[in-house]
Amino acid sequence: MEPDPASAAVKTYNYLRIALAALVLLLFVSVALEVQAAGCLQPSISAYFHTPVGPVLVGVLVAMGVSLIALKGNTDAEDVLMNFAGMLAPGVAFIPTQDAGTCRSAPLASSDIPSTVANALPALFVTGAVVGLVALFIARREGALSAMSAWTRGGLLLTVLVLGAGVVWFVVDRESFLRRGHGAAAVPMFLAIVAVVWFNARDVQQSIRQETLPPQRNRYVAVYRLIAIGMLTTLSATVVINLATGSTSLVFWVEVVLIVLFALFWVVQTVELWNRGLRRP
Repeated sequence: MEPDPASAAVKTYNYLRIALAALVLLLFVSVALEVQAAGCLQPSISAYFHTPVGPVLVGVLVAMGVSLIALKGNTDAEDVLMNFAGMLAPGVAFIPTQDAGTCRSAPLASSDIPSTVANALPALFVTGAVVGLVALFIARREGALSAMSAWTRGGLLLTVLVLGAGVVWFVVDRESFLRRGHGAAAVPMFLAIVAVVWFNARDVQQSIRQETLPPQRNRYVAVYRLIAIGMLTTLSATVVINLATGSTSLVFWVEVVLIVLFALFWVVQTVELWNRGLRRP
């Protein structure tokens, strides 16, 4: 029996969403093992880069970035935001936080972080530029450039601006880039995800009003809104606590909540769209 392309596409959507939640589980298990071995907590999830968790943390963020870009959004707005978040995720991975913490199960390995970043970021910039050019070439070949929505055009412009700003910052002020680049990539990345969750609530509500979805689906509107509000609240708390108190384990727990909500969103969306792949009628 020949495979059904439509059914295969739906399964691909489901597997990508499940993979995003599974990556969170991978990170949490790795951190839990390190906490058990060390008997204490690092000041933040990001600080576990400087522990045996480091390779898992980098791998998870890069895999999340690829998955977010590969996963097609339900709308152009959602797709642009996921691409933006996916573009920033490797930057979060490759620019480690400067706070190495003091809690680890093994001695702090001596690593030349400036040299590592000097290698990884140009590679990321070049790859991002090549991928962008290939995407434009494919769109032009398929005659889709003239039919691009405002969101898609804005997303392309945003990508060029962010990539260009990153290159300029990296070249002009490397010290500041190393010190602040991690947070500068992480905060917009999570803000984009918060917007994705909120747009899902809005789109489900609109589909119910247009009678393309049954009224029973209204429960997803409430769930998506709660997740978006929870993510925005915890993200704001993380920034405020960092600025007000510096290194503290409270940041660790707030970040845990934020990442759990991120995984919960993908689980809920997988359940909602299990038989459809996308919400589009």
